[in-house]
Amino acid sequence: MSACQAPQEESTYGCDTTIDKTYFSICYNYNLKSALEVTYTLDGSKVYANNIEQRENFYIEPTIPREYAASYDDYRGSGYDRGHLASDASFDYSKEALYATYSLANIAAQEPQLNRGVWLEAEKLEREMAYEDGEAFVTIELHFSDNPQRIGEGEIAVATLFEKIIVTPKQKRCFLFDNLPYESDETLEDFEIECE
Repeated sequence: MSACQAPQEESTYGCDTTIDKTYFSICYNYNLKSALEVTYTLDGSKVYANNIEQRENFYIEPTIPREYAASYDDYRGSGYDRGHLASDASFDYSKEALYATYSLANIAAQEPQLNRGVWLEAEKLEREMAYEDGEAFVTIELHFSDNPQRIGEGEIAVATLFEKIIVTPKQKRCFLFDNLPYESDETLEDFEIECE
């Protein structure tokens, strides 16, 4: 059973452009200055093959018009983490793949407790499932209210919900996360939902 519920004012936004980062794909909305969806397939033979420890610097996504792109400073002092959508640890088997994850189009404003807690656990789970079953297809969807909170000079929209769907040849697991602080004793299973 999920620990969160969809807000009543949730709206549907469209994909203004699709960004092909080679290792994953981003559906991006210009008004929100945010991804709406990120999809990728993890190769189970690669997820633990290499562990590049030196992390990259965040960068402005060069394939979208500058006026619609998030910047590093938009997050500064906001109280939110710069949360990866396609996880850096799931792509640290090559420098090129790792670098791709540091595009700010692949980053979302996340509550620190979420980003450093159950979201991190979900990222670990996708790697475990890919390793065990050979591969995992992952979809991350962001949900926004009709009038979302905005942060930074660029007025980056803050998602209210994050949905993660992990599908392998043998299993499918789905999770829904409120972008809110949560109780420290909540586990990843508390956010699991029935897959449609």
